[in-house]
Amino acid sequence: MDLQDGGGSPAAANWHQEAIAWRNRFILLLDHLPLPLALCDTHGDILVANPAMAAEWGLLPGQLRGRNALDFFRPRAQARLLPIAEAVRLHRRSRYPVEVSWSPPSGVERYGEMDVTPVSDAPGVPPSLVLILRVLGERAEPSPEPEPPASEIEARILALAASGDTTARIAKAVGLTVDGVNYHLTQLSRRWDVRGRTALVARAYALGVLDPTAWPPVAAEPG
Repeated sequence: MDLQDGGGSPAAANWHQEAIAWRNRFILLLDHLPLPLALCDTHGDILVANPAMAAEWGLLPGQLRGRNALDFFRPRAQARLLPIAEAVRLHRRSRYPVEVSWSPPSGVERYGEMDVTPVSDAPGVPPSLVLILRVLGERAEPSPEPEPPASEIEARILALAASGDTTARIAKAVGLTVDGVNYHLTQLSRRWDVRGRTALVARAYALGVLDPTAWPPVAAEPG
């Protein structure tokens, strides 16, 4: 087939082949870069991402394509995106660092800096955005507060039980029914793996639920 007959030319064919070759080199370079990197359109939709970027999410590079970068990263200050939008509009080529955070599949929040650089091949052509991520660290999850061995109402029930009050008197004192008091005592027995009211009271003193220095028995002060 004569390329010239189809409206083409050998020069155009050579240019097309060279463009494909350079694209393949670019993809190969992306694959070997250790820094997480992605190329987006002016709206932030990901056109291509390297394995290092996809690995932040436990994904393959192709699974990021078509997704918006803001689906993955949270800018610390949304106002930092305004100069980027202005640079895209005016075809400026500057580097814009944006502090970001994200939550990978591990669930431990990470944070870092995303360098956003508008690039374009020719005047009048909408620029693309090159995103380069620098991971700075992780925010350790706060240690959960340990649950108290007994709730406030349970501690009051135990103090009255330690005084020798009957279930009916305990119920009247704490504003519950007899069945309600028995429910709490049963739950405590299961939680502490003990049987009988005497064992419950002993366990309450051992766990610091009841104040060992007070009589009549009272719940220990928190902390």
